[in-house]
Amino acid sequence: MADRYVVVTGASTGIGRATALRLDREGWRVFAGVRKPSDGEAVAKAASGRLTPVELDVTDEAQIARVFEQVADSAGTEGLAAVINNAGVGMGGPVEYLPLARWRTQFEINVFGQVAVTKAAMPLLRLARGRIVFIGSNSGRIATPLMAPYSSSKFAVEGLADALRMELHGTGIEVVVIEPGAVKTDIWEKGRTQVEELERELPPEAFDRYRTMIDAIRKGIEMQDKGGVPAEKVADAVMAALTSKHPRSRYQVGMDAKVSVALSRVMPHRAMDAVLRRVMRP
Repeated sequence: MADRYVVVTGASTGIGRATALRLDREGWRVFAGVRKPSDGEAVAKAASGRLTPVELDVTDEAQIARVFEQVADSAGTEGLAAVINNAGVGMGGPVEYLPLARWRTQFEINVFGQVAVTKAAMPLLRLARGRIVFIGSNSGRIATPLMAPYSSSKFAVEGLADALRMELHGTGIEVVVIEPGAVKTDIWEKGRTQVEELERELPPEAFDRYRTMIDAIRKGIEMQDKGGVPAEKVADAVMAALTSKHPRSRYQVGMDAKVSVALSRVMPHRAMDAVLRRVMRP
């Protein structure tokens, strides 16, 4: 079997790391995108010699170009079997108070970064008739209070994937979205830090208006951290998307993700709002 080359962005921790290591164990030639050399050393130490860590900031077009030049040198005419667009961050806060700079950072990483990486990968994907996988979220189906930046970025990924899937119809290139619910990663510790930052940065009147929701977010972080599925479960879904002869357009991971999808299809928006308000009571 010819070597199968794959690029995984955001492979330092969590879902990206679990996916990169799973693919490595399955014999794929993995280029694991990391932000820092120390992260690359750590993931390489946990993998075989097939895995190559590469410094990859998805907001840096020059760095993206260098990485794909390296991939092209290694893959040659084999091309790229897959790109896993995983790199992302989660930002939240009240829409009326959150600085626009945070919105721009959210979209630069979670949306425009995915577009930039996918565009750079396309010539190699065409050679191999490869697959494009976006790591979305059940937050791309149902938005929650104080998480508008993150949710809207994940909604955007859903639309991006749908349009791209239709554009590439007939080329042999498949486009898939993985939609995890809560996953046990360090994102929850980052969430705790963000809540603390909000409490320091928001003006006093913001707390008068949003204190109940902020308390509910804090409670939700603790619940999802305890109840989240292992990142390896998401890696399993990625493997299914890459190895299935006819992959689905979307794969949900975790019962919460499956319930979110089911409810989003049948429940009126106002009714869903009421359910979420009840669930998010502090």
